[in-house]
Amino acid sequence: MSAPNPAKIKALVDALLPWFAREARDLPWRRTRDPYAIWVSEIMLQQTQVKTVIPYWERWMQALPTLEAAAAASSDQIHKLWEGLGYYTRVRNLQKAAQLIVERHSGRFPEAFDDILALPGIGRYTAGAISSIAFNQPAPILDGNVIRVLTRLYAIAENPKDKQTNDRLWRLAKSLVQQAANSPPRAPHPAPHASSLNQSLMELGALICTPRRPQCLLCPVQPHCEAARRQCPEDFPNLSDILPATAQQYMAFVVESRGEVLVRKRPEGGVNAHLWEFPNTRIYFRKVAPADMFRLVLPVAPKTLQPLAVVKHSITRYRITLTAYLATVTRRHPRMAGKWVRLDRLPKLAFTAAHKKLASAAAKSILSGE
Repeated sequence: MSAPNPAKIKALVDALLPWFAREARDLPWRRTRDPYAIWVSEIMLQQTQVKTVIPYWERWMQALPTLEAAAAASSDQIHKLWEGLGYYTRVRNLQKAAQLIVERHSGRFPEAFDDILALPGIGRYTAGAISSIAFNQPAPILDGNVIRVLTRLYAIAENPKDKQTNDRLWRLAKSLVQQAANSPPRAPHPAPHASSLNQSLMELGALICTPRRPQCLLCPVQPHCEAARRQCPEDFPNLSDILPATAQQYMAFVVESRGEVLVRKRPEGGVNAHLWEFPNTRIYFRKVAPADMFRLVLPVAPKTLQPLAVVKHSITRYRITLTAYLATVTRRHPRMAGKWVRLDRLPKLAFTAAHKKLASAAAKSILSGE
């Protein structure tokens, strides 16, 4: 496959750098060159919107302002700080990586791309983002936003997940950031060009070159965009292999006894590992009796059992409906695995997003006597 057209690459860079200097959002992690702070933002931004990440990033940096603090934090603290962001493997890998940096790099974030890539939870995109944004190295990036921008600029009709197409996209991204790195300073915004170029591609995809109804008339590279010329930008990228959403049903029980409720910590290795939840089970049939399901989940019969809440949420491609009941028991059976916790202690535990809603609903119901 032929190399990217140098004239087009230069024209794109010449348009993107001044656009980003004018239009870049004022995000808190853009006010620093601290690789630790930038790294935390990049991990949080995976699969998560910017507006959601901002308060989480600010709380994290206040509680754990240094890499050493993140390495030394307790599991409960890091999970509580991450509570609600989802994809909790991210935060566990982040801490493992912080501990490795303390152990192998004397607490100094490594600058070499290969050393960054070797850290737990860091792939090629994240390593490129940290290398370019924190250290202004001409390392390419390729995430969902950048894929969308590049497939439209070049009208790449093949699925970007196919190896040959993916390799082509990485080459385009590399050509762009290397061109930017070799560009002369631009007054009055002589910002580091590799950093600005990569961020401009992400920013363009987030603000202008959106999945639906892209604002082509406002796009700084519209004159060089093949999809815009063909008037079919929404045809790109070709993601024809996206799996349909799958519905799942769960039933949960908030079990109360003597002013305390029973909670369980999810096991290592599974989804949402180390987070707290209430006893629950997946439901495979539409019509099931809550009392029967209660006895399947717990080794006792409930004294009382009443509806509490219905919570709908999504995990990857699964659309989950969680139906919860508030129960009381007369005795705490030894085989009721878990931990009994006072209601006022629940906010200190890191729950899954759905079960955090149940904790709030249960506390309100129990305290009000409803």
